[in-house]
Amino acid sequence: MDHKTELQFQHLTLKLGEKFGEGLDLNSVLLLVGVQELGKGYQKFSKDEKMNLIHIAICTILEPYGIYKFVETDADGWPHFDKVQGLPPISNREQENLLKEATINYFATNGIVEFNL
Repeated sequence: MDHKTELQFQHLTLKLGEKFGEGLDLNSVLLLVGVQELGKGYQKFSKDEKMNLIHIAICTILEPYGIYKFVETDADGWPHFDKVQGLPPISNREQENLLKEATINYFATNGIVEFNL
């Protein structure tokens, strides 16, 4: 795993932990991104809705990499994406590193967290 990415992700989880509580991992950060992108604020979500929120987050953070493309928002306000291209064959560790890197870029691009590492 890329050491710089891991340090930046730890910084991100510490900053987010100040607002949302300690112990955030990649899935919980992705859930936060999904809730943000849905734009409906905090509410109770079912297990299926949480999985859909994580999917929204993954599509959103990988969109700048050309993997997904936003298509539309449905009548219920949920965004939908098309897969533009698949990931090349990569290990689980490389996939996790990519998701962390893309998550860091999402928060940095949106000015939510600054990274001075």
